[in-house]
Parts: sequence; structure tokens; C-alpha cells
Amino acid sequence: MVLDVSTRLRAYMAHLPRNLQGAVWIALAGLVLTTMTALIKSVGEAIPVVQILFIRQVVMTLAMAPRMIRTPAQVFQTAAPKLHVLRVALSTVAMTAGFTAMVHLPLADAVAISFSRSFFVAIFAIVILHEIVWVHRWIGIVLGFVGVVVICNPVGGSVDHYTLLALVSAGAVAMIMVIVRKLAQSESLATVITYQALGVGVLLAGPALYGWVAPSALQWALLVCIGGLSTLGQSLNFLGFRVGEATALAPVDYLRLIYSLAIGAVFFLEMPTMTTLAGAVLVIGGTFWGLWFERRGHRLA
Repeated sequence: MVLDVSTRLRAYMAHLPRNLQGAVWIALAGLVLTTMTALIKSVGEAIPVVQILFIRQVVMTLAMAPRMIRTPAQVFQTAAPKLHVLRVALSTVAMTAGFTAMVHLPLADAVAISFSRSFFVAIFAIVILHEIVWVHRWIGIVLGFVGVVVICNPVGGSVDHYTLLALVSAGAVAMIMVIVRKLAQSESLATVITYQALGVGVLLAGPALYGWVAPSALQWALLVCIGGLSTLGQSLNFLGFRVGEATALAPVDYLRLIYSLAIGAVFFLEMPTMTTLAGAVLVIGGTFWGLWFERRGHRLA
């Protein structure tokens, strides 16, 4: 039954335009990764973020261990070692800064700030990937970014260091998205995940062990779930960027804001304000504006 549904889904996806295929995978990845973020926010009240991330990387490495043992030459063979090193370094910065912000800021606000990466993605994609950004994509990105600004409501407010950490993370994630798009054209999914899992784990091992806090049984279960969801989310992201263009997929990731609004309200009792809801409308509008044009195959110069 499950295999039959999976086969039908793949057959249906194969008939969609490549950017729409990518959009579906990115939307699913957003749901998985937002759930993972909520678990980190919950566990992060008692466990240091670097320790959470270290255990997360260990779980990801264990998930890839059978493949590494069975076909080590295929897993570790790469034509772009420098890109993997750069991605590992950026991932360490992005995750440490971003998840620290997630723990201390309201979930929806932290996710909203993280979407400032859209402009960075567009710029990096143009400079590095030489992608052409059509007008309808810019409209979707700009509408989504305006929605993020509305949610942050910066007028008369001060920017604390957790907000700055979220912005630093956004810039790093933007470059990571472009690197993943480039790696996806030549590297296998197993290679991309393995290098990230091992590399970030090694970098975080020292800080994590230095400030180690013994988790409870429930916390251990949640930490393992975080690692599993991270592996699944990265796999879905990889599938998305393999078939779609970075600038076309950037607006789709705004759906994570909707997921975070719902999870924040239900599990953390963080009720959205009117500005948050207004910004969410702009975010949704920007997302589906771009997808509507992609489906019709229009290109506005």
C-alpha cells in the first residue's frame, strides 16, 4: 500500500515542471525541519544548543553509517572537496547562531527573521550559479521579504543580540542553499549528507563535551528524533534543489513561517499578533504568486 502510493506520487511528480517538483520537496522539507526546530526550542531550555547539535550530527552520521561501510568509495568520493569544507564551516555557524536565536525568540519571529536570506539567495544565485531571475520571481521574493519585515515590526524597537544571531544565520544559510544547489548537480545525496554530518560533528565535539549536561530519558528520545528529522529534511531539500532553481524555490521556503505559527501557538502558547498575521498573508501571497507563474510557464522580462 505504502509502496503503491509512493510509486504514484513519483509518477505524478515526474509530469510536473522541474521547478514545481522542487517546490513540493522544499515544502515537505520545511514542515519536517520546522518540527525539528520546535523540538530544539523545547529541549534547548535545559540542554546547551551546541550539545543538541552535536548529538544531532551523531545521529545523522549513524543514519549514514550502513552506506559508509557498504560503499565507502562512493560515499566519500567527491569532485568538490572545497565546497564541502565551505558548507561544513557555514553550517556550523548557521546552526549554532540560528538555533540559539530559536530557543530565545518566539518561534514564528525567529523563523520570520531567518527569511531575510531570500535576497542573499537571489544575489548568490545570480553571481555564483548564473541563474536568470525573472520578474515574477523577484515579485514573490520581495512580497515575502516585506511580510517578514512586517512580522518583525522594527519601528521603534531595538535589535537585540538574538535577532542579530538570527540574521547572521540567515546569511550563512543563503550561501549554503546555493552551495547545495551546485553540489546537487554532481554529488550524491549520501555524499552531501555524510560530509555535513561528520564535519559539523567534529567541529562541535569540543564545545559540546566541555559544557555537557546529562539528558533525561525523554530528552534523549527527543534528541534522537531531532537527528532523524534533520536527516529527512536535508534529504528532501536535496531532492528539491536537484530539480529546481535556487531563486525559484526560495519563496516556497516561506511556508515554514506558516508551520511555525501553528506549532508556536499549539505547543508554546505563542499567539500571533496582528502584524504577524498580516506579514503571513504577504508571505503566502509571495509564495503562490511565483508558483502560479511557474505552473503557467510565463516568463515576464
